[in-house]
Amino acid sequence: MSDFKRLDPLLHSQHRLAVMSLLIGVDSAEFVFIKEKTGATAGNLSVQLDKLSSAGYISVSKSFRGKKPVTTCSITKQGIKAFEMYVDALKQYIQ
Repeated sequence: MSDFKRLDPLLHSQHRLAVMSLLIGVDSAEFVFIKEKTGATAGNLSVQLDKLSSAGYISVSKSFRGKKPVTTCSITKQGIKAFEMYVDALKQYIQ
């Protein structure tokens, strides 16, 4: 097993991997969209976004649309690199 690249434990979570998979293909996505696509609860998604943000993998911005708060997420360059490395490592396991 030592020949295998280590899978990033931060990305090796269903919801965090789903978030990163969504964000890799878009400029940004709103919290509600991510919640809908991942099937996560609002509370769980908030925790997962905080973990990804703390790692520098995503950026989270908060604004208002009228009086309604809007949270928007986008993947960072560091996040893109981490995601690509994760996918490359995963490919080693399935080849």
